Amino acid sequence: MGIPGSGLAKGLAVTLRTMTRKSHTAQYPDAQPELPPRTRGVIGLFEENCTVCMLCARECPDWCIYIDSHKETVPPAAPGGRERSRNVLDRFAIDFALCMYCGICIEVCPFDALFWSPEFEYAEEDIRDLTHERDKLREWMWTVPAPPALDPRAEEPKEIGAARKAADKLAAAEAAAAAEAAQAETERASDTSDGTNGPNAGDGPSTSSRADRPNRTDGSDGNGAAT
Repeated sequence: MGIPGSGLAKGLAVTLRTMTRKSHTAQYPDAQPELPPRTRGVIGLFEENCTVCMLCARECPDWCIYIDSHKETVPPAAPGGRERSRNVLDRFAIDFALCMYCGICIEVCPFDALFWSPEFEYAEEDIRDLTHERDKLREWMWTVPAPPALDPRAEEPKEIGAARKAADKLAAAEAAAAAEAAQAETERASDTSDGTNGPNAGDGPSTSSRADRPNRTDGSDGNGAAT
């Protein structure tokens, strides 16, 4: 069992130690604080990556994400193709008065449409102004820091490997098609050259005119018949 008053003595000892130290006051807002790289300030929306899958809204524990969308029919890319439908984003809003900054929405987004920004100066006098619509969320994207550099010894991401394989396969297919086209063009040119020179070359020596036949002085024509 502890000595009575030991906790109070320890607290007073901490107070006495700190009283002799020089205090450091942050001159905010004149001097901005140096925040850690992964500071959770506000959420930015990269609208082009959003597919309206609704995962972020379903997983949000505070239900502070509001999404509205509609479907549009996309014409076929090639003649005879099938029409497709896609979701079009109408509204994307986050109520930061309810947000608990857990980051679940950013983690579950499969297409990297949400990002953390270290900005924290967005206080409002009216609580309703803390609901940021998609235009405001898009503006926060300009404050999102660049991702850290990858470790050169790390394994290559699967997405980059898959993209490189697809690009190499496409390049190989294009090279094969170009080689086949060049070979076909060469064969076509060779066939045209043979068709022009072959028959003429074969008929030339076998035909002769009457003027080229030798004159006979013995009274017979060139066939040996007497005239």
